[in-house]
Amino acid sequence: MKKSYIVDSTCSNMRIDRLIRYFLGKMPQSLIEKNLRAGKIKLNKKKVKSSHKVKKNDKIDLFNINFKENIIQKKIKYEPSKEIIKSNENQIIENNDDFIVLNKSSGISVQGGTKSKKNLVDIFAKSEIFRHTKPYSVHRLDKDTSGVFIMGKTRECAQLLTSLFRLRKVHKTYLAVCHGELDINSGEWNDDLIRYDGDKKIIEKAKTLFKVLDKNSEASLVELKPITGRKHQLRKQLYALGQPIFGDTKYRLSNSNKGINKNLMLHSYQIRFMIKDIKHTYTALLPDYFKKLLKVKRLNFSNLK
Repeated sequence: MKKSYIVDSTCSNMRIDRLIRYFLGKMPQSLIEKNLRAGKIKLNKKKVKSSHKVKKNDKIDLFNINFKENIIQKKIKYEPSKEIIKSNENQIIENNDDFIVLNKSSGISVQGGTKSKKNLVDIFAKSEIFRHTKPYSVHRLDKDTSGVFIMGKTRECAQLLTSLFRLRKVHKTYLAVCHGELDINSGEWNDDLIRYDGDKKIIEKAKTLFKVLDKNSEASLVELKPITGRKHQLRKQLYALGQPIFGDTKYRLSNSNKGINKNLMLHSYQIRFMIKDIKHTYTALLPDYFKKLLKVKRLNFSNLK
């Protein structure tokens, strides 16, 4: 099924994503971008980005889009209970005029979407902490990864923090427990990671500094400092070594999680950055299930500095 539209003078210089909504009604931004990347929406027979501005007499073609299904698919609205709000407020490490830092629990998404419901943005939007503003997510942290997470209180601070992450001026340290004994105690991993954008195969460079804090024949406790920020970078790199992270149901060897608790043993332990010559360092304590596995696997945590 194909539909075509010609841009008239009233829509000239409009972003293509906004024009799609003008033509079709409410469609989630994520779905518009997905269809643009997949080539299901083309401008003058070419792929363009969602921010591309159209001109008069441009032709927009839409291919094989289930319009009804896409339009009714919306972000799931999440209404947190008072108990949920309070429990997440209790995880706050730092609370100042510009941002908060918290020890995110495993199993909570950072933002809501068409697939996720429980998320930090909706939770803190109802918190008294953000009574006169709204929470801004400034970086990513996987749903199943626990640890340090930052939310901006103002648009200006959120833009600043986002730029620091983008420019790699935020230094992150993770802790992971992986299967088996890592051969090398410290060094650098440089890998070509593969991801797919629709049918298109994309190869991305990934760099991580690592240091083994303790190990035995069953498991290794490793400190990880990602230099690049690829999706699932740390999980993919350990999986590529044949030593996936405990609790990882996506990147795992057959039966590698059998008999082990289901939590992902990947924790964002520390974040360091500088704003206006002031150093900021925030550390998140390990969750109980993480400490329990360390004890079960006889791994010593005291080596961490």
